[in-house]
Amino acid sequence: MESIYNYTEDMLKEYWISKGEKPFRASQTLEWIYRHDISCFDEITNMKKTVIEELKKDFTLDGLSCVTQQKSVDGTQKFLFQLKDGNLIETVLMHQEYGYSVCVTTEVGCNMDCQFCASGMKKKLRNLETSEIVLQVVMVSRLAKVRVSHVVIMGIGEPFDNYDNVIRFMKIINHPLGLEIGARHITVSTCGIVPKIIEYADFDLQVNLAISLHAPNNTIRNQIMPINRAYPIEDLVRAIQYYIKKTNRRVTIEYILLKGLNDSISCADELATLLHGLNVYVNLIPYNEVSGKSYERSLKEDMIAFFDWLKKRRINVQLRKEQGSDIDAACGQLRSKHMKL
Repeated sequence: MESIYNYTEDMLKEYWISKGEKPFRASQTLEWIYRHDISCFDEITNMKKTVIEELKKDFTLDGLSCVTQQKSVDGTQKFLFQLKDGNLIETVLMHQEYGYSVCVTTEVGCNMDCQFCASGMKKKLRNLETSEIVLQVVMVSRLAKVRVSHVVIMGIGEPFDNYDNVIRFMKIINHPLGLEIGARHITVSTCGIVPKIIEYADFDLQVNLAISLHAPNNTIRNQIMPINRAYPIEDLVRAIQYYIKKTNRRVTIEYILLKGLNDSISCADELATLLHGLNVYVNLIPYNEVSGKSYERSLKEDMIAFFDWLKKRRINVQLRKEQGSDIDAACGQLRSKHMKL
């Protein structure tokens, strides 16, 4: 049987029509799944028993199995979930001033091989199904007993390497009868798959885009991000320009500060020149050091100097507030640690 969490409203309409039922059954189904968060189809009270039996015959409401749950002193929670095939994925819940934000995983492992990242230490085994991404938000909300208001697609895996499932996931969580998370409260991050950025510019929801840049030039980016050899910075910037022109939306530039590599004033100046005139917002990120990786967190004074230089060059920038540093904070750390046990 297939997970019901794979289905958008349009897909459910097609399903019910194929069963000889009216299309309104789709909205009824969504409301019971997400608004009422039912654990079995028999909890539905406004459908005929024969209709409910069709759901029971064709679909499952099974969730994810929570293997372990870590909680930081700052309220950040990291969940390790087991999928039906035994694979493990991570999901993070963060408490922000504006509400609760969940960071979801899109793949089992990752093939992007970013040299500073724990996610790429375990190669990609498969894409997650739409339902497996949706259920991360559903399960975290259940376990933590909170209303999730924001979603970032920045966990293990490259979202644009699982493009179709990620797009469907965003449609489901944004739907008024789904999880009803506003499009502008959803952010997807890519390390720079240029053709998909261009395709994403045509997506009909006003969802946010973030680019994991992490270097101001090809020399450094080639060293730490192999994707840059396929899509160098010049191509990536052109794709960002196209996206901004097509959508009139600001793009977030993510930049992890690595000691002695990309955190100098000359790097800050080069980054400011690269981004000059673009409608972007730079998010400077303190590095969560990863066992087995040689990269180190930048010194606090160097992070502040980098930030100040970008401000001087009139770049819209923030230095991200650190969260979850006392738990396995970096993407992939908890999964890798558990798999070694």
